[in-house]
Amino acid sequence: MVKHIILWQLKDELTAEEKAEVKKGIKEGLEGLAGKIPGLAEIKVQTEGLASSNAEVMLDSTFEDEVALKVYATHPEHVAVADGKVRPYTKTRMCLDFEV
Repeated sequence: MVKHIILWQLKDELTAEEKAEVKKGIKEGLEGLAGKIPGLAEIKVQTEGLASSNAEVMLDSTFEDEVALKVYATHPEHVAVADGKVRPYTKTRMCLDFEV
């Protein structure tokens, strides 16, 4: 199994209300990929961090193997969510992939 963890910071120019909507869209979009991409075993998005956090959104996903992660990266449904709900609103992205 392979874990794929992403942390994002949202763009500074977004208002608190806009950030709440963006977080909701990211969560619904990414979690909506469950069952649609081969090899994607689990996908969860956390949008409610503690005040001590320096990231605003976390993706925690699990794949059958590294090949499945590569399929996910280019899968049209994932690309649509990334291009429509994530990339336009995020200023930083950190990723950690590892075997479990």
